[in-house]
Amino acid sequence: MAMLSAAASPFCRPEEDPFLLLESSLKAIERILLLRRGLPLRRTWIVQPYGEEEITLLEEEVIPAIQQCLARVDELDERLLAQQELLHRCQLEAEREALGALRLQVA
Repeated sequence: MAMLSAAASPFCRPEEDPFLLLESSLKAIERILLLRRGLPLRRTWIVQPYGEEEITLLEEEVIPAIQQCLARVDELDERLLAQQELLHRCQLEAEREALGALRLQVA
């Protein structure tokens, strides 16, 4: 994942970022599946735990779907960061030009 850090942000707290939550959930699911390999997975609201069939569906369908979602979010983030960088460079250039024009007027 190309996700940036969950460190302090001026925009939101990490717990308010749904994609950090999704990434954390993916890691937790993968870790649980690894540690519980071959064992049924209990659920909090049903008596019947996930067996081999349900675990296979998690591994073959749910985890890849989450990974695809996060990859798409990374693509969107990269595009927005590139746009932000371009805007920043344009603003810097405009400030330089304005400063240059001001210097010409003073001289």
